[in-house]
Formats: sequence, structure tokens, C-alpha cells
Amino acid sequence: MRGPARRHRWSLASRAVVVLGLAALLTAALAGNGLAQASSRTTGHTTGGRHGKASDRDDPANGVPLDQKEFTQGACVAFSPTTGDNHHTVFIDAGHGGIDPGAQGVTQTGQTIYEADETLPVELDTMALLRAKGFRVVVSRTDATNVARFTTADMTDGSLSAAGVHVDVAARDICANLAEATILLGIYFDAGTSETNAGSITAYDTDRTFSADNLRLANLVQKDVLASMNKHGWQIPNDGVVPDTTLGGPALTTTSAAYGHLLLLGPADPPWFTSPSQMPGALIEPLFITDPFEGSIANTTTGQQAIADGMAEAAEQYFTTSS
Repeated sequence: MRGPARRHRWSLASRAVVVLGLAALLTAALAGNGLAQASSRTTGHTTGGRHGKASDRDDPANGVPLDQKEFTQGACVAFSPTTGDNHHTVFIDAGHGGIDPGAQGVTQTGQTIYEADETLPVELDTMALLRAKGFRVVVSRTDATNVARFTTADMTDGSLSAAGVHVDVAARDICANLAEATILLGIYFDAGTSETNAGSITAYDTDRTFSADNLRLANLVQKDVLASMNKHGWQIPNDGVVPDTTLGGPALTTTSAAYGHLLLLGPADPPWFTSPSQMPGALIEPLFITDPFEGSIANTTTGQQAIADGMAEAAEQYFTTSS
């Protein structure tokens, strides 16, 4: 167990600034203003860690790619229910992937971990649970890959450009819309500059016509994921449910600063963003992977399953409880 008094969340105004070098600072700034999310970074690192394959959790052969021309191989894949059919589709986004490893963290044993390697197994575990509950599930990716098909315009010296990050996150909304999903769930992990930065936070967008549904879903996700994790005695702090406009770091461009939202959840803002998700959604960052204690949880099957249990429970409750 942890001593609850020593764990505190980093201030929301600066939480995206991870001390990982200039590339991390720049990409975190992009992420916090609608391009991805607050703990993002991009490098030339290729993910493919311990949990880098869909076969670890489910059989990808059961999935059907929704548009192989629009998305990269292994991305935007639909899976039918394994038990019954409640006629609802849940879209789940495993944050980052491929050339974008996301935030860098560390475990209590000193192992370096990457956000993209940890979001994928949570997504796949959640998918398996929801399929067993009668849901059709569409996932943003089934492997250590990006979602969009990149062009040279999306790259700079082997890393994603600002345009590339924008395209890859927007592709996840396009996939969710193509899937005709009923709700959207995003799974990301948080990052900070100190080991005292800790806790779980869930974001929703207040500027959509379905903002009340966004909030209801976000409250369920935050409550159920925290409860599932803390059953293990981990004492993960509750950092609350917040509007997506409060997440992120300093803007890299005036356009992204003016938009302010997370692209995964936010409204259209032509010509900057023209393909917003069309269903209620919530994005959770259940742990700080830069906290060795929480990073160790994120890097274990037990921790990943606990988060997935909470996410699946929240999705089911969204459809079975009144607003």
C-alpha cells in the first residue's frame, strides 16, 4: 500500500511538461491542445513491448478492418459480440502507437516503459470483457501501430510532425464515426515531472450537444476504474472528472491554442478540425506512468485488467442506469 498523504497531482496548467528533452516538451504542448492528450510525446522510437500484440488478449483474426485504405494495417478493427447482442457498439482508443510511443515512464525496478505499450493491453482487455457482455466493439488499433496512413507531410526527420499527430488522432474519430459507435472510450496514461504526481483523472467535453451524456459517462468511468484499482489496496488518488479544456500544456501553435479541446472529444472547428466524434465520449488517464508505483501497476497484467474491468463496468452501466 502507499501512504496517501505523500501523493499529489501536478497543477493542471503545467502537468503536460515532462522532462524528457525538447522533443517531449514540444509534443506535450501539441497534445494538450487537441492533438492527442496531455502526456504525449513523439520520437523515432517504435513501440512493441511486452504487450505489443493483440494475440496476447484476443484473437485479431476475429476482427474485421473497417477501411483498409483509410487506416493502417491492424487499425480500426471491429469485433462482434461473443455472447448475445445488445445492439450497442463501443469504440475504444488505445492512445498513441506506432512511431508515437507516448509518454515515457519508469517502474519501481527501474524499467523504462512507454505509454503506447500500456494503453494497448487495457484496450484489448476491455474489448474482450465488453464482447462477452454482448457489445460490438471497435478498437483504434490491435497492435503497436499508428492509426492513420501517414504521408511524407506527416513526418519530420523520422518523427511525427505536428500535422502527423493531428492526422493520427483525427483518424480515431473518423474510425469511431465509421463504426457508428454508441459511445467512445479513450485510454491514456499521465506523466509528470515528479514522483509525487499521481492519481486518476477523466476528461469530457462540455461543448458538444451531448455534453450531459459525456459527463455521465465520464463520471461512471472515473468511479468504476478507481474502484476497480483500489480494490487491490493501491490507494490511487481521485483527481476527478474535468472538462477536456483544462488538460494539457502550453500551446505550440496559435491554432491549437484557440481550439483548446482534445481532438478525440472536441467539436468541429473548420478548417482546423472537420471530423469530430459523433457520440458521447470520455478519456481516462488512470495512472501516472512517471510515478514508479503507478508505472509498475500500469505495466502489469493485474493492473491493466483492473483498469479494463472498471472501463467495461462503466460502459455497461451507461446503458443500464438512468441519467
